[in-house]
Amino acid sequence: MQASNLRRGMFIHYQGNLHEVIDFQHGTPGNKRGFVQLKIKDILNGKIITTKFSSNDTVEQISLDSRSVQYLYKDHTGYHFMDMNDYHTFFFDEKTVGDDKSYLVENMELTTLFHNEHPVKIQLPRHITLEVIESEPWIKGDSVSNNTKPVTLVTGLKIQAPLFVNTGDKLKIDTQEGKYLSRE
Repeated sequence: MQASNLRRGMFIHYQGNLHEVIDFQHGTPGNKRGFVQLKIKDILNGKIITTKFSSNDTVEQISLDSRSVQYLYKDHTGYHFMDMNDYHTFFFDEKTVGDDKSYLVENMELTTLFHNEHPVKIQLPRHITLEVIESEPWIKGDSVSNNTKPVTLVTGLKIQAPLFVNTGDKLKIDTQEGKYLSRE
């Protein structure tokens, strides 16, 4: 495909490795030819690099298989998952899971992308429900100056939530922005 057609979240073959497009910027400086500047992440080692292509350059896009998996547990080796189709288990290290660890709850089902039968990346659902384990009490009169308060969720994630949220409440969270959506 042409480099100008690349977008965030796509996977490409670059310098012999599988890379995920993290950021994409198309530019046309003055009367010169257009270019595409990419920030890409090497899937194997997690290294992020910035590179430039001419708009007309050809890039090899990689298609990945999507499979349902279940998150099992975390130990010293990493985060363990089970493929729901053939029940084999695999794990990702801390670096591969990254910030998504804040949304993983044991036994939750999610999607994982595979390349040549090897797991590459987890894909969280857009919204998940997590329980509040710590919430400061609401003091009458706080609503004048502050509409939210910090709460800690069962995974350790800290977010801002409305004043009426209490410990034990279950909250619907947007996994892409890490924000409160509603109380369940």
